[in-house]
Amino acid sequence: MTDSPRVSSAAFTAARPGTSAGSPPRVALLVERLSTYGGTEGFAWRLAKALTGRGHAVEMVCARQETDPPPGVGVITVGRPPLLRWLKTAWFALAAERVRRRRGYTVTVSCGNTLAQDIARVSGGPLDVFHEKSIRAYPPGLPRLFKRLKRALSPANAVVRAVQKRQFADGGRIVCVSHLVREWMASSFSSLSIEDMGVVYNRPDLARYHVPSREERRSARERFGLAPGEYAVGLAGTNFMLKGVATAVSALAELPENTRLLVAGGRAPERFLRQARELGVAERVRFLGRVADMAGFYHACDLFVLPTYYDTCSNVVLEARACGLPAITTRSNGAGYFLEDRWLLDDAADHHALAGLIRTASESPGLVPFAWPEDVPAGIEPYVRMVEELLG
Repeated sequence: MTDSPRVSSAAFTAARPGTSAGSPPRVALLVERLSTYGGTEGFAWRLAKALTGRGHAVEMVCARQETDPPPGVGVITVGRPPLLRWLKTAWFALAAERVRRRRGYTVTVSCGNTLAQDIARVSGGPLDVFHEKSIRAYPPGLPRLFKRLKRALSPANAVVRAVQKRQFADGGRIVCVSHLVREWMASSFSSLSIEDMGVVYNRPDLARYHVPSREERRSARERFGLAPGEYAVGLAGTNFMLKGVATAVSALAELPENTRLLVAGGRAPERFLRQARELGVAERVRFLGRVADMAGFYHACDLFVLPTYYDTCSNVVLEARACGLPAITTRSNGAGYFLEDRWLLDDAADHHALAGLIRTASESPGLVPFAWPEDVPAGIEPYVRMVEELLG
């Protein structure tokens, strides 16, 4: 039914700095997919690379390997059953725990739903908080009721709740990707308090995402088909319902004719195109699909909005700010920590309030440079320090 656990030994054929040939791995990263695609997966890959570069023997324990690990990193693939999502989640939690105990790692870093670890990176937040906030993305009435029932009866949700309860009752360091996630965790798990948890944000690549030159901006606007005098509002995401695309389209109907809405990412935009046609703004909204050059997308826009119902810390808001764009989001987005309070929506569904904020932003056009606050930990290095403290 599943693949047998596999250990890649090729990574241990040569000694690394600070180790002896054949020395056992001391650090394990637990992540369901070994991949460079996806926020959690990319983080785990980069952390493994950084730790190996510092001379530590590292293994990645995953259910599925989709790409090569960083050079020098070992891989244990525990496999997973086909089809049923609840069984996949339970299988990985149990299998990763068996590997953790058998291999005797000194430090284990969890990047997902596991039963025990020394450091847990919390990027998704508590399941019940997600359900409470995201349900409002569904239309009231039968669609919302059906979604509630589906979630309540879902075996996968029951497994995740059980795993999270065990995971966060077991001690170790809990590190959240935003201050907002830390608040949600403290309110959801009686075993945790604000003081028990750290916060380390994702930091955008400030070399790639930067304030554009005049020529870069002109070129980007031309590539995205924007005429002089048009005010471009950007939005990016995969789950259009959750990210508040319907709110943005409704807000567009209340804004001047020269306002354009550019939506990057996502799939199946037909519902929102129908909404745009019904509101008479179909000619002013463009669904771009997956955009390879996201820096160019931000450079073309005048403003970025994300009226999301739930986001632990949206990377796209931080990327847009790094490119100098003013941004609007909701109080249910951890990235709001970096915005002035006046740019935070109380209600993700309030298109009138969103239109008002867009109107206010358009009255003071221009890019607003962004500098990462020096007192806010971010990126890979804080995790490297935590691992080395425990190894020491």
